[in-house]
Amino acid sequence: MSALRIACDDPADGARHRSAARTHVGKVRLLNEDRYLEAPEHRLWAVADGMGGHDAGDVAATMTVRALAALCEDAAPIDAPAIARTLQAANGAIHAHLTERGQRGGCTVAGLWLDQDQAHVFWAGDSRVYRFRGQQLQRLSHDHSVVQQLLDAGVLSSNQAAHHPQANVITRALGVDHQVEIDFCTVDLAEDDRFLLCSDGITAELDDAQIAGYMGEERGEIMNAIMAAALASGGRDNLTLIMVG
Repeated sequence: MSALRIACDDPADGARHRSAARTHVGKVRLLNEDRYLEAPEHRLWAVADGMGGHDAGDVAATMTVRALAALCEDAAPIDAPAIARTLQAANGAIHAHLTERGQRGGCTVAGLWLDQDQAHVFWAGDSRVYRFRGQQLQRLSHDHSVVQQLLDAGVLSSNQAAHHPQANVITRALGVDHQVEIDFCTVDLAEDDRFLLCSDGITAELDDAQIAGYMGEERGEIMNAIMAAALASGGRDNLTLIMVG
């Protein structure tokens, strides 16, 4: 399983948001541990990037997107507190599952929920959410990683960070401990906004300036162009992206 898409014939507010998703195992890995949720009728999208191999990373990512998908089937409305509770419950379930089997693993998560004139972003780890508006790309999430901490402290430059030996070491993920802190941010929503959610397999190969260049292309070409460029650059990890808008 590499995708989980929820369909609904009767959206709560009648609004439908266009989205598209792509995932690829990449050119090095044998297993795709990325999972994604695409539920435009419920205005909810998420990417989960597993770590720990078969029955650890892919299971953690699958459990995470299934937990979020269950929100779409619940009679209660989706909101930020419900998302936070769902991810905390998923974290506990993943941690218990892996502990019972003597395994170590988990997954990152990065998601988007649209609520009328606001966009709510949530994440743990280094999967990312971007907003593209007025030909400008803005990163809305902030990586939970060793390299990001060094960047924030002014110890590394952007160029040094891109080639740092701990570039793939994250400081927060679902399933690693009994509790996990989920970060949220809320931004205003404009009619022409485009959002991009992606796993770090994309951002390890393409910097923000490169991604911004592709986001300005025709809508139908954006996804294929970004995926092709990431593969051409090396495709050293699993690659997953969702475009909304």
